[in-house]
Amino acid sequence: MIQDGHGLHNFHRRKRIHQKHEPYPHPDNLKRFIDKAILFVCIAGPLMTIPQVFKIWILRNATGVSAISWGAYLVFAFFWLMYGILHKEKPIIINSSLWIILEALVVIGTLMYG
Repeated sequence: MIQDGHGLHNFHRRKRIHQKHEPYPHPDNLKRFIDKAILFVCIAGPLMTIPQVFKIWILRNATGVSAISWGAYLVFAFFWLMYGILHKEKPIIINSSLWIILEALVVIGTLMYG
């Protein structure tokens, strides 16, 4: 395998062409924006669960929180994590990992305080 960065760039470019992937960075401004914004979104989305985790763990109040629903979300997040790992998609891996941590906290807290 080629060791310098320029050679790897060309190697990956040829691989993308062979696999018929779109170029990166994409020439379309909208797609380029989405490629950059997804890194923010994959972290910000799971962080919206922090108030729920706070309510359960700090206030020790899990009334109205369904352990079954959050448990199902947790199972689905494991599948998304496996998908991200198999396809080497960093945003999916980051997003799913964060969801697994936060959903596990919600499920455990709901079982303890619900």
